[in-house]
Amino acid sequence: MLRKALERAGYTVEEAPDGTSAIEKVRARRYLLVLSDLKLPGSSGLDVLRESRKVEATLPVILMTAYGSVEEAVTAMKEGAFDFIQKPVDLDHLKLLLQRAAQQQELLRENLLLREEYAVRYGFPRIVGEHPAMKDASSMTQRVAATDSTVLLLGESGTGKEVFARAIHHLSPRADHPFVALNCAAIPEGLVENELFGHERGAYTGAGARKIGKLELAHRGTLFLDEIGELPLAIQSKLLRVLEEKRFERVGGTQEIEVNVRILTATNKDLRAAVADKTFREDLFFRISAVPITIPPLRDRGDDVLLLAEYFLEKFRREFRKPDLQLGKQTRARLLTYSWPGNVRELQNAIERAAILANGPEINESALQLPESKPTVEELPGGMLAEQFLWEGPLEEVSQRAVQHVERFKIQDALRDAKWNKTRAAEKLGVSYKTLLNKIRVLGLEN
Repeated sequence: MLRKALERAGYTVEEAPDGTSAIEKVRARRYLLVLSDLKLPGSSGLDVLRESRKVEATLPVILMTAYGSVEEAVTAMKEGAFDFIQKPVDLDHLKLLLQRAAQQQELLRENLLLREEYAVRYGFPRIVGEHPAMKDASSMTQRVAATDSTVLLLGESGTGKEVFARAIHHLSPRADHPFVALNCAAIPEGLVENELFGHERGAYTGAGARKIGKLELAHRGTLFLDEIGELPLAIQSKLLRVLEEKRFERVGGTQEIEVNVRILTATNKDLRAAVADKTFREDLFFRISAVPITIPPLRDRGDDVLLLAEYFLEKFRREFRKPDLQLGKQTRARLLTYSWPGNVRELQNAIERAAILANGPEINESALQLPESKPTVEELPGGMLAEQFLWEGPLEEVSQRAVQHVERFKIQDALRDAKWNKTRAAEKLGVSYKTLLNKIRVLGLEN
């Protein structure tokens, strides 16, 4: 009778003759909800409830019985039952319960999907890296997340400081509350205070309504201040007060507002030098750097480049519907030898671009579109620096001398990229194998 009534109401119903069969069904497939008698042959309704909760913690279970008592109802609700109903069943009341339970389950699943999408988009909780320096940073992140300490994330632009900040937030007791990010370098100096603290109506011309600042938005959660070294001195003193007293005033306001917020900061600047130059408050520096975490640049992370490249490639395989994409052998070698001045951000852009441009299943080196290597001051061959170059002599002689310097760098760079395989190096340089051998001999690069 119940099955037919519920099917008429639009539900697809599967029946089980006893508790043991019901448990097997719950284990075998996914259901929107479970309606079970409390008294059953074999396993009881409470057993069905407990097993359902093990299989899926959010699965609603409604229990019914003709022998109900207050004690049984309390036990069922403590065990996590969605509700408890007595027989004979009032069908209208049951349909209402089922509708509420189904709506709650759909909302919970939708929320979980959104959280998964959020995690994928921001790279959390996956911090990719096997290099010892990355493992140290990840270990420190896990240890500090459980506390309420202020953390200073140090590293070059593009190393993933915001990913670490989000990881700290999501591993902390504040994970269910807001994570609010503010890039101090991206906002004009005159607007930083307004963005951080908000303003009252009429605080200045054009302030037609009250605005809630980032601090209030992050109440009970985490505020991440990126590039804090760019914060104006006047705002630094107000931020210090927030850190010490957990209170502030909106721009144009007189009422003090209390906030419960954890503040994480990041910078690519040398804050100690900024303190020495009087462009950053010393007391604020010591307050925010209670736990410093240094994230190494990509060029110092060895084979992590390939791990990250594969991680990003898997993402773009799904996004661009190219499941067979692979990195070619020479492409992998190029990824390892490139210096990555833009760090992880540049690598992600390069892999995305290569995935789009790839015509077949293999991504070749040209699809990366990485710029040619340029010599650093330390890498320049002797005499290449302007103050060291010998300018004396006829034009042809001086030009030939300069050409030899450039050829030396290009050939050494190509040989390194090709792992000292002269055939591949010649292909990279666009010259014949014989020409390359001759150049190596003339330039004295045999060893």
